[in-house]
Amino acid sequence: MGGNDNCLPLFETRPAKGRILFQLYVATIFVGISFICVYRVRWFPERGSWTERWTWVGLSVAELWFTLYWLLTVVVRWNPVRRFTFKDRLSCRYDDKALPGVDIFVCTADPVVEPPTMVINTVLSMMAYGYPPDKLSVYLSDDGGSDLIFYAMLEAAHFSKEWLPFCRKFKVEPRSPEAYFRMAATNPPSHDSFMTKDWLMIKKLYEDMKIRIETTTKFGRVSDKYILHSLAGCIINM
Repeated sequence: MGGNDNCLPLFETRPAKGRILFQLYVATIFVGISFICVYRVRWFPERGSWTERWTWVGLSVAELWFTLYWLLTVVVRWNPVRRFTFKDRLSCRYDDKALPGVDIFVCTADPVVEPPTMVINTVLSMMAYGYPPDKLSVYLSDDGGSDLIFYAMLEAAHFSKEWLPFCRKFKVEPRSPEAYFRMAATNPPSHDSFMTKDWLMIKKLYEDMKIRIETTTKFGRVSDKYILHSLAGCIINM
């Protein structure tokens, strides 16, 4: 894929915490199972009835089966690890041409359970990923076919014309507008006058959009005035 092997690794593997305690717990269970096996082997009802013998056989087979099952489940958890990824190193190892295309599907069904503002924040955050735009596609699947979701997406399409360049220019984190402005609270960044100006403009655009969407959601129908406003904004920015 045209990768650069001289770059730092994309992830790091570390032992999970609590591994020693888990291994001690497993060891105690293994000792108990060993005692049960020894007991089954040493005690066989030679002089008992056929019922006792078949009961012994059934219990022994069941215990053997559960022992094998337990061993299989323990083996995969005996040495647990955690992998920590470094997303910022991906661009160092691969150029944009080598990266594959990515399709992201966002599913929603009910604008009451899943408010339109939450849906568009999810879509906008994915659109703002640090990934080549020509190789990133975001799809919204609305099983309910709600006009409220459709209207919210019109508003989001208009707002994305300003939000996405802002994210790329200043490397915004997190990329969800709601989460970003909640973290920033009412204090705009002051170390950069240009960013402060853009920050205030984007914040006002987002708040106005959020008010329109929430007002529409509250009334449960889309006003013709809001539809014309959204369509006009999308056409002007095309």
